[in-house]
Amino acid sequence: MKLNLLLSAALMAGVVSASAVTQPAAPAAVTNAATPEAAMKALFGDPVVVKGKGFEIKQSDLDEVLSGAKANAAAQGQQLPPEFSVAILNQLITIQALLQKATPADRAAGQVDADLQYTNLVKRFGSAEAFARQLKAVGMTMEDLRAKAVQEAVAKTALKRELNITVAPDAAKDFYTKHAADFEQPQMAHVRHILLMTVDPETRVSLPTNTIAAKRKQADELLKQIRGGGDFAALAKQYSDDPGSKENGGELPEFTRGQMVPEFEATAFSLTNSQVSDIVTTQFGYHIIKGISQTPAKKFAFTDTLPQVGKTVAEVCRAEVESEQIKLLAPDYVKKLRTELAVEITDPALKALDESVRAQAEAAGDKSEALPAK
Repeated sequence: MKLNLLLSAALMAGVVSASAVTQPAAPAAVTNAATPEAAMKALFGDPVVVKGKGFEIKQSDLDEVLSGAKANAAAQGQQLPPEFSVAILNQLITIQALLQKATPADRAAGQVDADLQYTNLVKRFGSAEAFARQLKAVGMTMEDLRAKAVQEAVAKTALKRELNITVAPDAAKDFYTKHAADFEQPQMAHVRHILLMTVDPETRVSLPTNTIAAKRKQADELLKQIRGGGDFAALAKQYSDDPGSKENGGELPEFTRGQMVPEFEATAFSLTNSQVSDIVTTQFGYHIIKGISQTPAKKFAFTDTLPQVGKTVAEVCRAEVESEQIKLLAPDYVKKLRTELAVEITDPALKALDESVRAQAEAAGDKSEALPAK
């Protein structure tokens, strides 16, 4: 649980994935994830896959969340297992079920928490406009993200109240004492880049040899212009193939080691302020990188405020203790709640997969339910 992993996820299960948006390691892999889902909806309609008292979940609700997760997995060269869809579906069920229990006070508190998440994400990306462009690159709108963040936050608030979660005065401090090393902000780099892709953004198949040669020639010419005084941001807007950053002049959010492909990372962390790299070749193509700044590593004290989440270390530790209690108490409560609300998975394939996953979990002694993310 290093500090950079404590960032509040604005969407369920870490999707929209927050990682799809905040990990620019694979900028070339971002595609219009909404198109396949829209095509399926046009062909087969939008059936209800879950019914419960007071709510229903449609196929499009599930597909919307899965598309971001699939895009991010593809960007990392991975493929999600079939059971992942059931995990996300159960998380959606839990959130919708808890919303049926939410009080006006829960909704007000959840709105405040979601607003804080949004504010911190905007800060991370530099502006609301830059954040909106990143979301658009993965087929989402700001309105979609905020609506889901509010639902998740309200559900979590209702769950804590229903479970009567309390944290002893010294529990948060004890947690910090045991996990102090986790509250270290690693060194961070902030750069701009221009990407000339040498692979197809959807298939990852290499472009024709003559096209790659032309891209290299173009990269050489752009580097020459930049070293001659050309405006890096303007050239990025005009020529970069990275849809998530080009409109922002090639600027990427700050990142730590391990978030970028190795060649990109090594160069980015070697640059001083305003220094421009030579051409860097990665699996995505040719990059020209310009350093903006570097933030040294820092260890946060118990009373310090964590800039990424807008909360003090004490508040985060308290939330972690609460989460430990929720993990222990929530499964039985959620199981009863699903019975009370007569929750039924109506899609036969999803129902069969859910039953199979549950059987395997029970055999392994795992009775956990999908819960709102921390």
